[in-house]
Amino acid sequence: MPPEARRRQRPSIHPGEIGEILREDVLPALGLSVSEIARRLGVSRQQLHRILACTYPITTEMALRIGKLIGNGPGLWLRMQQNHDLWRLEQALKSELKKIEITETTLPGSAASLTVGNDP
Repeated sequence: MPPEARRRQRPSIHPGEIGEILREDVLPALGLSVSEIARRLGVSRQQLHRILACTYPITTEMALRIGKLIGNGPGLWLRMQQNHDLWRLEQALKSELKKIEITETTLPGSAASLTVGNDP
């Protein structure tokens, strides 16, 4: 089975795990209180607590804020959230997606650079 197919069968990292990574690894390494981190992020303590408690997803805005604070940019945080969202929806829509036929048509113009029928 190709790696891509195996990846799609396993659940991706859950948003709760993202909160756990922040709570257990990242924030202790910063040596700051949750209140101070929330202040530096420009968000309420409650909003940060929801993420750390694994009850709230990482939004694009929060990924920008966390990436800036930590210095690693928003990409990692967004990809983890996006991978989870994609996996969850693929599971929910599995039977419907099987009904969709792959198009063999070549796209015109700038759309030709898009990959048709394959995931990026």
